[in-house]
Amino acid sequence: MFGSNSSDVYPSMAPGPGPEPAGRPARRSRRMGRWQLLGLLLVCAAPVLASYFTYYVIRPEGRRNFGQLVEPQRPMPAQALLTTLDGRQQPLGELRGQWLLVSVASGACDADCRDNLYLQRQLREGMGREKERMDWVWLVTDDAALPVDITAGLSQATVLRADGAMLESWLAPEAGHALSEHLYVVDPGGNWMMRFPARLEGAGAAQARRDLERLLRASSSWDQAGRTKEQP
Repeated sequence: MFGSNSSDVYPSMAPGPGPEPAGRPARRSRRMGRWQLLGLLLVCAAPVLASYFTYYVIRPEGRRNFGQLVEPQRPMPAQALLTTLDGRQQPLGELRGQWLLVSVASGACDADCRDNLYLQRQLREGMGREKERMDWVWLVTDDAALPVDITAGLSQATVLRADGAMLESWLAPEAGHALSEHLYVVDPGGNWMMRFPARLEGAGAAQARRDLERLLRASSSWDQAGRTKEQP
């Protein structure tokens, strides 16, 4: 008996695990649910993040953007109300779901405005079969009547009247330039992400087209044409 281990003689007096405290299973379940939701969001966002990484970071062959990237991107004020040419109101957020090529100008549409509208149409048409993924948008900053001689050429455009102060809180020109001198690129999520130099022409327009082609190519895995919109 002297060689026996005391643990063999006396039962262990250590307490067992006992019942799990009340509420702990519920907390564990909530934590697991949050992790599952986070995992689902990451899976859904992965294609978008990958395409932006490809465009912004990798930039094959060391090419640089012609347009100026907006960092950080500026989300549109989605609840701001716009007015169609026939007087209906709609939230700015309804424009989300497509790439947008945006110009801003008075309804009187001076020479810069006309040049931008022409360039918007040409750039969109230059996207070929991918053009249905991009809308060209003219945001009119006042109540001035549109010139009769340009209305026929706007049949494929989205023309909406917008509050000038609201636009200035979202979009911004390059220092020393007016808001109306630039073209602005907005991604399908409604984020202003690029601004082209003022008064594009010639070689600059060709470089802007290459930027747009790369954007559409980089986003092709997650962005598809098909958002239904009503023309004014």
